[in-house]
Amino acid sequence: MRELLSRVEIPSAGGAGHLSLYREDLSGVYPGMVRYLLLYEGWGRTLSLFSTNTYEYPPLLTVDAESAAWRAARDWEEALRSAPDRLVPAAQAVHHPPEPAAGGVLVLQGSPRPDGTCARLAMWAADAARSAGRAVEVVFVHDLEIHPCIGCYQCYNTGECTFDDDMTRLGPAIGGSSLLVVCSPVYTNTVPAGLKALIDRAQAVHAHAALLGEPVRGTRNGVLLAAAGRSGLKNFDCVRKVVGPFMENLGIRLTGEVLVDDLDRRRNVDFLPGLEGEVRRAVISSLPPAVIPGPQAPSS
Repeated sequence: MRELLSRVEIPSAGGAGHLSLYREDLSGVYPGMVRYLLLYEGWGRTLSLFSTNTYEYPPLLTVDAESAAWRAARDWEEALRSAPDRLVPAAQAVHHPPEPAAGGVLVLQGSPRPDGTCARLAMWAADAARSAGRAVEVVFVHDLEIHPCIGCYQCYNTGECTFDDDMTRLGPAIGGSSLLVVCSPVYTNTVPAGLKALIDRAQAVHAHAALLGEPVRGTRNGVLLAAAGRSGLKNFDCVRKVVGPFMENLGIRLTGEVLVDDLDRRRNVDFLPGLEGEVRRAVISSLPPAVIPGPQAPSS
């Protein structure tokens, strides 16, 4: 719910508008989260000048979100009154992020080894989805430039991450796919660093959906394929505890799982009886029904 805190009339080159400060309750996203928005409302549209939220401010800081918002409101009011031409009506850019084809499958190959076990599992998963007529994109995570998340919570102001790197494209792909497959080796009982960076940065996908007040579009089912050198399924405990909440946070149900252990001894997965079939079944059974386009109207 959005609450108006202040509104002042500001003259500009495009005619009079209003500088408005709003308080927005986001406690449904995180306990006690509040977002402040400073907007210029004029020329029949709204410009966002400043936004901040309470989770951006650690307890030891001497400033908080509300005081920062009021200070920004005063600074912008002073600047706009002293220079009315600072704001002019201009064409507003429209950003259309790239999205995979409808019903597409996204495979995240999380191992830094491009020819290792997880690459093989990813290949089987992709082949299975293609055999079912689905568009597939396989992403080798360690080939990407992904800055680690710094926990700034600025994505909950705008729905976008403060960093502009390969996650700018990959985030919408994660949110728009119909099936997400995560392939991960076990590194010191958890996922590799590159995959963990992707998982943390996907918080912006959650923020985007939360600010729109809707679930993440498209992605509903997920499959985990994991490989461990040591024997025993307990070796996968931490991987499952990382990947599971990652999917849950994005509205994804974990509907398939294949865990391959004892690979220090067994080595090549190509020689493990039935493994390829198990991977393919996990993917096929997790595919949502294909979207069949309706008949198109005849052109005039």
